[in-house]
Amino acid sequence: MHPVLRLYEDVLSSAENVEFQLPPLPRFIFVVHGSALIADETVNAGEAWQGEGAALVKPGPGGVTCWRWELSRGDQGSTVASAPGMASHEKLTAYLETLPKGELLMRGDSVAFPPGGCAYLHRHQGPGIRCLTEGGIRIDTHGRSTSYGPGGAWFESGPDAVFAQASPDKPSRFIRVMILPRALTGKSSLEYLNEEDKAKPKTQSYKIYADAPISFGAARK
Repeated sequence: MHPVLRLYEDVLSSAENVEFQLPPLPRFIFVVHGSALIADETVNAGEAWQGEGAALVKPGPGGVTCWRWELSRGDQGSTVASAPGMASHEKLTAYLETLPKGELLMRGDSVAFPPGGCAYLHRHQGPGIRCLTEGGIRIDTHGRSTSYGPGGAWFESGPDAVFAQASPDKPSRFIRVMILPRALTGKSSLEYLNEEDKAKPKTQSYKIYADAPISFGAARK
């Protein structure tokens, strides 16, 4: 059974004693609104946390909304939770049939486009799930075009060709988590497929939040 990458949205109110215990798994958490204490580390809006161990999540004074990516074995259940003062739902699940072999890393980063920006036809060296924070984007792959607004999530397998067109009238940005060969630590995973595109000016910009080796036994084959 293939490993699974899941994306959740967790919303925790500022009510007293609200908290969320996470079991050990490779994960990346991005705080969309508010702030949280994650494994005793304060994470504010626009910041992120990455780790593999068990972690306790507590909301800040104004509550928190966060996106949580987790890598698990195919036979492990999801960690959706709901309790007084909190709600969690699964935004997207992807079975990683194209997971790279050998040692792996979990990369959590953001990709930003100016109005009208695009990513020319390309592919990556590993699979991942993206989620749009602002603006709009159209993803062309497998002969289909799908448009996403803020909060929209999609999966890219890695080797499949993708063209991305951002909104023409406002900046756009998405957060993504990819599982990549560990040899790519600190390096781009992107490969342009058309020779003429390689020399063209690129409009997108990147911010890496985490480029962390993961000891995920089921994924290393």
